[in-house]
Amino acid sequence: MNTTKIAMLFDLDKTIAKELFEESLYPWEVLPSIKEFIIKLGNTLPEEKYEKRGENIWIAKSAKVFPSVYIGEPCIIDENAEIRHCAFIRGSVIVGKNAVVGNSTELKNAVLFDNVHVPHFNYVGDSILGYKAHMGAGAITSNVKGDKSLIKIRDGEEVIETCIKSVGAMLGDNVEIGCNTVLCPGTVVGKNSRVYPGCVIRGVVKENKIYKNENNIIDII
Repeated sequence: MNTTKIAMLFDLDKTIAKELFEESLYPWEVLPSIKEFIIKLGNTLPEEKYEKRGENIWIAKSAKVFPSVYIGEPCIIDENAEIRHCAFIRGSVIVGKNAVVGNSTELKNAVLFDNVHVPHFNYVGDSILGYKAHMGAGAITSNVKGDKSLIKIRDGEEVIETCIKSVGAMLGDNVEIGCNTVLCPGTVVGKNSRVYPGCVIRGVVKENKIYKNENNIIDII
């Protein structure tokens, strides 16, 4: 079973960006297309539900956006989302329905599915977070290698070339990431899996696992 494929990670009915994923096999393949997709989709959104701010920023009228938030272009914030104090949205970001982006959290070139929570001091760059994914306080995605080489996804003995320099994390639906965890470039965490606080993760964590450390990964019973 290949955990890294879109079909194994996400319920595409849980995002306004469904069309973005439909012609791709792996989630990181959509990263270079997020910016263009937002502009195309944003211009089709109904004016009775979404307010256009700036040239390419669309915010649902039901969303709660604190005055201290910075939102760069392009961006879509979907219905009933909450963007809290001092959040920094750098651009090329989709925030799903009922999602929470918290204090001092930074987002860049990312898709957050519906009900995602990144509520406390998180960095999410060049990443896809599936339905109800949650990142604990201080958990971050590292999206560029120290030597700036192209990212490879390592799944056991299999190595998948992404041909992209900036790839963060792909978190499946219902994933829980513990506080202060670092997700190294190209990390994939399968559906329903949980990661203990303070971990440093590289490669692929299969679905329905509890990741305590690299030598202690158990099944969810």
